[in-house]
Amino acid sequence: MPTAMAGPTDVRINEIESNGGSPGDWVELVNTGTAAVNISGWVVKDNNNSHVFTVASGTSVAAGGRVVLDVDPVFGLGSADSVRLYQPGGTTLVDSYTWTSHATTTYGRCPDGSGAFTTTSVSTRGAANSCSGGGTAAAWPGGTAVTVADAANAFGTNLSGLSFQSASVLWAVKNGPGALYRLVPSGATWIPDTSGGWTSGKALHYANGTGDLDAEGVVVTPDGVMVATERDNNGSTSLPKIARFDVSSTATALNATAEWDLTSDLPAVAANSGPEGIAWIPDSFLTAHGFRDEHTSAAYNPASYPGHGSGLYFVGLEANGTIYAYALDQTGGGYTRIATVPSGFAGVMDLEYEPSSGHLWAACDDTCQGRTATLDVNAQGQLAVTAVYERPTGMANYNNEGFAIAPQETCASGLKPVLWSDDANDASHALRAGTLNC
Repeated sequence: MPTAMAGPTDVRINEIESNGGSPGDWVELVNTGTAAVNISGWVVKDNNNSHVFTVASGTSVAAGGRVVLDVDPVFGLGSADSVRLYQPGGTTLVDSYTWTSHATTTYGRCPDGSGAFTTTSVSTRGAANSCSGGGTAAAWPGGTAVTVADAANAFGTNLSGLSFQSASVLWAVKNGPGALYRLVPSGATWIPDTSGGWTSGKALHYANGTGDLDAEGVVVTPDGVMVATERDNNGSTSLPKIARFDVSSTATALNATAEWDLTSDLPAVAANSGPEGIAWIPDSFLTAHGFRDEHTSAAYNPASYPGHGSGLYFVGLEANGTIYAYALDQTGGGYTRIATVPSGFAGVMDLEYEPSSGHLWAACDDTCQGRTATLDVNAQGQLAVTAVYERPTGMANYNNEGFAIAPQETCASGLKPVLWSDDANDASHALRAGTLNC
């Protein structure tokens, strides 16, 4: 059985990633005391005494704060291994934890800093542990009922990302063949708008008029309608891009009005494992909450990125479940990565910013049992997971690749609509509707 041993100080091992972390294996420490603790020169070892990671000079843990130690450049943590924390010199043991197999997520103390180690429900690097126990998640925070929201076989397979423009306009993308849909309500269902050439959706091409975009995510922003795409369906290699489209055009096919090629910034992934979800968060929210810019190692300052518009774009990668935040130059196609955020999921299928709560929602598909997670800006200015939810009990474990929350003004009796899109068109339906607590 895994065992834990407490040490004499207020600094404790709080969470351990031993398999598939970003950028690698890491150990999170927490200070349970009321004063900062200088941990310069402290030592972390695994179960091999020759594997020694030394904490950099000048490192301290604030009262109630956390520090994450990326041990992987020095040694990796195995499936049956230990983490041992020592004071300077490597002989006075402070805390330790031993396990016999990798956690499906991470091992963490529940509650933080004081509880026993358990398998967390989601990785929460640098943030409070998700302690629902045994890798489970909380119940869906809304109604249990889910209903179909489209006509039978209205879209077929491959419907992916969703984004509300308003209570009466919903945008959706199809990943093959790549297409953008403008949907409007018709009773209890959503149907393609019959005006403006949208009846059958509009084919999506690159700015030069070529290609069939594998469109996976969509978001409506002040900059325009932005689409996250994994590749050109006419090819077989990864081509992760964000493309902007002018949806006022009445043409039956749309060429991108701008493109941002993320290939050189993102990890190399398989052609069908690239950007799946995209969300936009306004600068006003990010600055008000002290969002930290990893590029400058300081508080995010929108003025540092002229031409980027009025917010940042958050892109979820299917291959590793990581969320990447970008300032996109709206005039020249350049970009700067502002933050790298673990979602806790093996893959991200869609992202949704909820203005009323400030949550960034990350959605996973049937590989994660249809779970969603909320991320919020913590005291360190980082987006971190704050809750993980099961899918509503009234919905089967569908291959949902899209997730959208209706605007706050749609609230009625404490609930507002949410929609999911099912890439597999299970039971001949691609859209399903449920409710979320307002």
